[in-house]
Amino acid sequence: MVRRHPDELLVGLVSVSDRASQGSYEDQGIPALREWLTAALSSPWQAVARLIPDETARISAALVELVDQAGCDLVLTTGGTGPARRDVTPEATLAVATREMPGFGEQMRQISLKFVPTAILSRQVAVLRETADHAALIINLPGQPKAIKETLEGLRDGQGAVLAPGIFAAVPYCIDLIGGPYMETRDEVVKAFRPKSALRKQPDAG
Repeated sequence: MVRRHPDELLVGLVSVSDRASQGSYEDQGIPALREWLTAALSSPWQAVARLIPDETARISAALVELVDQAGCDLVLTTGGTGPARRDVTPEATLAVATREMPGFGEQMRQISLKFVPTAILSRQVAVLRETADHAALIINLPGQPKAIKETLEGLRDGQGAVLAPGIFAAVPYCIDLIGGPYMETRDEVVKAFRPKSALRKQPDAG
C-alpha cells in the first residue's frame, strides 16, 4: 500500500476461517472490523484484507506479507483463537513476532468475562513485528462481530460512563512509540489515551 498522507494509518485485516475461506458462508469478521474502524477513527486510514483458512503457515505468511511488504502499521486478526485443534491463530502470530504485548490479551479476556465465563478459553495474543526500518502491532481479536466491538471500544453503562476500557484506547500511543503515524479517534466511540507529553498541539483557532 502507498501512504497517501504522513498520518495515514495502514491497516491489515485478517479473517481466519476454514468455512468462510472456502465460500461455505459469508465472512463477518472483515466487514465488522471495517465498520468499527470507520466509526472509531477520525484520522485517515486505509485497509487491505485477507481471508484465509485455519492453517498456521498460511496465517503467518499473511501477517509477514502485510507488515513487511504492504507496510501495515496495525494488523487485526479475527477468529481461530479458541482451544479447538484448528484454532492456531495465536501460534501463527507468535511465530512471526519479535516481541509480545501481553496486556492486550489480558484486557480482552477481562472484558469478555463480563459476559461469559468461557472467556478464559480465549488465547488471543498481541505482538510487535519489527524489521530494520518498520514496525507493526498485530492483535488477535475474537471471531464474533459483537465481541470484536466490545473488546475494541470497551463497556459503558447506561449514562455512557466507561465500565471497562477497550483495548483500542492504547493502540494510538503504541503506534506512536513504534514509529507509526499519529492516529486520532472519535471520543464517543473510544477515547485514545496518550500522556500529555505525547499529545500533538492543536493549531490556534482564528
